[in-house]
Amino acid sequence: MPELLTYVLIALAVAALLGVVLEEITHVNKAKVTLFFGTLAWLLLFIFTPVGEARETVLESLNENIAEIAGLWIFLVAAMTFVAYLNKKGMIENLIYLVLPKRISERALLFLTATFCFVFSSLADNITATLVSITLILSLQLDRAKTIKFATLVVFAVNSGGVALITGDVTTLMIFLAGKVAILQLLALAVPAFVAVMVLAAMLSIGMKGEVVVQGQRNDVRGVDVAIALIFLCTILSTIVGNFLFQIPPVLTFLAGLSVMFLVARFFSDDNDSDPILEYVRQVEFETLFFFLGILLLVGMLKEIRVLDGLVHIYDQVPAVMANYLMGVMSAAIDNVPLTAALLKSGLEMGVAEWMVLTYAVGVGGSLLVIGSASGIVAMSKVPGLTFGSYLRYMLYLFIAFNIGFAGVYLVGLSVG
Repeated sequence: MPELLTYVLIALAVAALLGVVLEEITHVNKAKVTLFFGTLAWLLLFIFTPVGEARETVLESLNENIAEIAGLWIFLVAAMTFVAYLNKKGMIENLIYLVLPKRISERALLFLTATFCFVFSSLADNITATLVSITLILSLQLDRAKTIKFATLVVFAVNSGGVALITGDVTTLMIFLAGKVAILQLLALAVPAFVAVMVLAAMLSIGMKGEVVVQGQRNDVRGVDVAIALIFLCTILSTIVGNFLFQIPPVLTFLAGLSVMFLVARFFSDDNDSDPILEYVRQVEFETLFFFLGILLLVGMLKEIRVLDGLVHIYDQVPAVMANYLMGVMSAAIDNVPLTAALLKSGLEMGVAEWMVLTYAVGVGGSLLVIGSASGIVAMSKVPGLTFGSYLRYMLYLFIAFNIGFAGVYLVGLSVG
């Protein structure tokens, strides 16, 4: 591969990132930008790679990348279809009326949201937890500034909750399967991670003195709606159990749950021409899916040209704890899955405390930027006004909370290790 091509491909990745950051200025949709640069990068890889074994290697890498993206797409379609149906039928609003009082202070609501996101994302994947949490917030019809503040908290809380269980975050599962940490050691991450979330909620609550009036009345609940809500819950629980006991991919469990949803709707005679169940698939945010596609194509390209492998050399220059901290900060701009994979494949030797802080760093570090995690990307696609710039306004708060969580995890790691 020509050395010049490597620099060109890196430049394309930087250009794509700038396109996302400057979306408000260029007025070019981020999904279009990332998809263009992602596909262009792979086209150049094929064109300038010599015929033979080298090009076959590129083809194998692309096929592997596409397979991962396809799994993510299908999972997202299934999860978003469930949420779209339950939201349209008023089930999520009913949940709000059931749990929340008629009047609640904005500050209390902020802490309640943080706790719900943290707990829910420990049981479900980050994407589903974000979808449900954001839908709940939007249904409260807060003003735009407050909605963005709540969405910022959701992103951080969801990512923080996922690091303590192997069902909550892919990178946590990867580090666990590599034998670097045990289940009980991972569970110990929950305490400092939750403290960091509460600290962020406290900082975001400064100046919030108003009250939220939960208006409206409960929607009529039909049998089919209750059944599909239970199917959604059972699908989430089955995903956790199936993956833990039998290593069943989450996408397969969610597809099975979606198929049951379709059949149950038909059994209740609810799947008719006036309200076809498949219509809810069309309500999925395909802009988000194309954005994911472009981003993951770019990350796969960087992995192919071995740019990510150079990150492991940081551990030769600074102490492991500091290197792990830098990895967490880098994960705000680099997808944490290939980043974690590169570190695990490098043969790094670290103690339990260092592996625990790495688990927290790559799991939560993506929250520092809205484009740094799947949770942030989903929130950005759902919340009006949530952009790279508006999220960046809370960078200091996020940075403080991340540092508190990182320090707490390291201290816990030393005690349990």
